[in-house]
Amino acid sequence: MEQEKVHVRLLFLAGFVLFWMTAVFGRVAYLQLFLHSEYLTRAARQQRHTIDIYPKRGIIFDRNMHPLAMSVPVQSAFAIPAEIKDRAMAARLLAGALGMPAEEIRANLDSGSPFVWIKRKLPPAKSEAVESLNLKGVYTQEENQRYYPKRELGAHVLGFVNVDEKGLGGIEREYDELIRGKEEKVVVMADGRQHLFDGSEAQGDHGVNVILTLDEKIQYIAERELAAAIEKTHAPAGTVIVQDPNSGAILALANWPKFNPNAAVDVPADRREDRAISQIYEPGSTFKLITLAAAFDQNMIRAGEVFNCENGSVTVAGHLIHDHKKYGLLTVADILANSSDVGAIKIALRLGSPKFYDYIRGFGFGTRTGIDLPLESPGLVNRLEHWGSYSIASVSMGQEVAVTPVQMITAVSSIANGGLLYKPHIVQEMRSGSTVLPLDGSSSIAEPKRVVRPETAATLRRLMEGVILHGTGRRAALEGWTAAGKTGTAQKIDPTTRRYSPTNVIASFTGFAPINNPAVTILVSLDSPGGYPHGGGDVAAPVFKRIAEQVLPYLDVPRDVPLSPQLIQTAFQKKNETDDGSLDDLSAVDFNAQPEASVDTAKTERQKEVLPKSPEVLLSADEGGDIVVPDFSGKTMRDVTEGCMRLGLDPVLVGTNVAIQQSPAAGSKVRRGTKVMVEFGDPPAHSAKSR
Repeated sequence: MEQEKVHVRLLFLAGFVLFWMTAVFGRVAYLQLFLHSEYLTRAARQQRHTIDIYPKRGIIFDRNMHPLAMSVPVQSAFAIPAEIKDRAMAARLLAGALGMPAEEIRANLDSGSPFVWIKRKLPPAKSEAVESLNLKGVYTQEENQRYYPKRELGAHVLGFVNVDEKGLGGIEREYDELIRGKEEKVVVMADGRQHLFDGSEAQGDHGVNVILTLDEKIQYIAERELAAAIEKTHAPAGTVIVQDPNSGAILALANWPKFNPNAAVDVPADRREDRAISQIYEPGSTFKLITLAAAFDQNMIRAGEVFNCENGSVTVAGHLIHDHKKYGLLTVADILANSSDVGAIKIALRLGSPKFYDYIRGFGFGTRTGIDLPLESPGLVNRLEHWGSYSIASVSMGQEVAVTPVQMITAVSSIANGGLLYKPHIVQEMRSGSTVLPLDGSSSIAEPKRVVRPETAATLRRLMEGVILHGTGRRAALEGWTAAGKTGTAQKIDPTTRRYSPTNVIASFTGFAPINNPAVTILVSLDSPGGYPHGGGDVAAPVFKRIAEQVLPYLDVPRDVPLSPQLIQTAFQKKNETDDGSLDDLSAVDFNAQPEASVDTAKTERQKEVLPKSPEVLLSADEGGDIVVPDFSGKTMRDVTEGCMRLGLDPVLVGTNVAIQQSPAAGSKVRRGTKVMVEFGDPPAHSAKSR
């Protein structure tokens, strides 16, 4: 009997165990078979924290492969709040290390998120301070930060990025998808108690490298001279563009005000605006080039044809228009040289509105040039059917039409190169590693479009030279090169009276050099320069001169006009008086002095105008330090210019070929801004025996 009871108990126990085993295994099977994916997702969500690491952006180079924008590794601080036992204390310690409010850090830690950023992209000192705290649950992660090593240089072209490395301006924005590359993700692993224990990283692709047409040295010259002009004229804004007229490539693009893209978020939006492509203005008298180009191209005028400018006034559609001077009879060449409004109006009236409008549109005004930069304005050209009876008069002298600086320089470059309109571009090449990528439609170099006949362009070049030799652009005359250009002084609309202001103007000068084989076109525009006179020929033309006289030798452009004999004679008058023929006694020579009249008629015509003395060049912070003058013997004009610029010296170059003499002598110690006179000529035929 007792034995039967034992069997019953064993059977009951076995049944009970079997039941629970069945229940347990059934539950396990249910979880494995039916809820596996759900619990796997929950576990992954609790154990894995994915941090988005934005990729390393491509490098932006100038045309000589000097880096202008790059990405550098920095540390960012983050926290796993579940690991931090005393969040209040952690917040106080982090606040001291990072210079942040403790309340802000505590709010992040109490946000309920399993992962929070404390502070991203820390300077090295702050990163080390965070790591030295050795707080449990607080970590650092490497990210990339955009860095612009030349600071303000070319800032409006390069643009800037936000904290997530997204391009917000300039090239950084225009080609953000290519430069940005593919996103990287860092996976942080944690156990059930949210203790960090492992991680893995999925590498993304680095961005594409971009090579620009900009030359950092020409860009530096443009920015320096623009800053000097702004300081002298107190203009609130201005633009300088240097372009290769034979390809449309932009060699320099400078705007004022400028900004540091390394700290762009702290800068007002108007300072970051690229005025060269987005700000429109009435061009004033520079637009007379388009008026004359159309009339010459239609064979409606001749350079020597005389127009009666009616003592400086004319009435069109009931509007009386006054010239800036009371001109009488003027040839077409003199109309351009003296910038006669009445003469330009009479030429436009002979041409007629329809043909004039076609040429305006043909030169690209009223449409975007297609330059590879964002937010370009198309300018403003009213449709022909919206022109009034007075419009042709207004437009002929650069009113009732609005242009951008890049449109204006592109049109003038077409005159310089013989009548071909190139699309301006600023990207030369894109590379992914060693592979050169094809440029897309927006950045590809398109075939030029002919806008005027070569004969028309040649005539205009000759007339534009007259503007500099005996017209309103005398202060743009170059020493050693021929040059052509046109001044502009466009009155701005007074917002109070809604009429043209007699004092606020856009003063501009656009020109190119040399005339027969142009190497550069340069536009200078100053917005509302102060003082008087404030015309384009007074304030913008000298800036053209200073830029051109530095850029041309840097590009090794041969001189096509002999230097003033008096200038050379003055510079070297003591050369033969020294035993060794050195030029050591020439440092006190004023190379900006006006030369006396030359016997040669052509030289007399070029030299008889008084040229202004150049303003002081803006010096760097270490002004006054001792600088050792290098030995320039045997170097080209470009090498000498580059070496002087690097040291902060002011080169004065005489002659052609290679450097054969210099003053001060090599090894002399001078101050920044000192003029260094270098004579170029054929290298001496020295040999070992002659020594």
